[in-house]
Amino acid sequence: MMDGDGEPKPWQWDERTWRAKVDKVRAGRSLLPKQWKNGARCAVALSFDSDHETGELRYGGKSHGKLSQGQYGARSGIGRILKLLDRYAVPASFFQPAVSAMLHPQEVKSVVAAGHEIALHSWIHEFNSTLGYEPERDLNLRAADVLEKIAGRRPVGVRTASWDFSPHTLAIIREMGLLYDSSLMADDDPYELLEDGKPTGVVELPVEWIRDDAIYFNMDRLASLRPYTAPEAVFDIFRRELDVAYEEGGLYVLTMHPHVIGHRSRIWIVEEIIRHAKAMPGIWFATHADIAAYCAQECGLKR
Repeated sequence: MMDGDGEPKPWQWDERTWRAKVDKVRAGRSLLPKQWKNGARCAVALSFDSDHETGELRYGGKSHGKLSQGQYGARSGIGRILKLLDRYAVPASFFQPAVSAMLHPQEVKSVVAAGHEIALHSWIHEFNSTLGYEPERDLNLRAADVLEKIAGRRPVGVRTASWDFSPHTLAIIREMGLLYDSSLMADDDPYELLEDGKPTGVVELPVEWIRDDAIYFNMDRLASLRPYTAPEAVFDIFRRELDVAYEEGGLYVLTMHPHVIGHRSRIWIVEEIIRHAKAMPGIWFATHADIAAYCAQECGLKR
């Protein structure tokens, strides 16, 4: 049986076909260092995806209710986050769509002035898997130019929108000379990305939906599923992930969104995670860029 495009169904593929799909982007060798910087036991990477209005703009921008929800992230959420990070002197990485940066340039400048990282996160939160190579490449290059112009420095890492990784994404990352990606989920700890079975020199700082605030709180009134988890339960999950990362001497990446975690009843989760981590001897808080650079250097990664 063929699909609508006349292509064989997956169960009709020969081994060469399904192996090629699996091997296109694959986890390579571990880049977990023997020890973290200054002898730390665990690295903690807090990250915020500052999607703001682009979460709705990518669907055509028809809902002003959802656009206002995105504006909340820039108007209220980001301020609480930056104040909290400053209070505890903790660096973080902010992944920003280019359109979001153009809508809120002062936010980008404030993030950089506070010592945090600005990294790539698409043009308008588009899905890479819906694009061809040329459009995806063009959007990423233009997005990097926009962030460099506003932030005053060119981003060295990327997180794809919705962690949507097309067959072309890794090739574009390599062409752009980016140090790291943070969109994939093959491990808890850093690893080198392989493309078609060959080492790329690109560091992967893996994410996971378990360590993402949106899946617990991102209610949609038009959807059949309306997730809501009590903040105490979300904190418990995040804390348990951190505790095991510490026991294993590994990496802890937490993905959050200003319009989600920045609310009054939720921002305490971030504070308690920071307080919990600071109570542990040997925690290294760092940006994604600093962690990726350290792993690459310690593990002799060739780029």
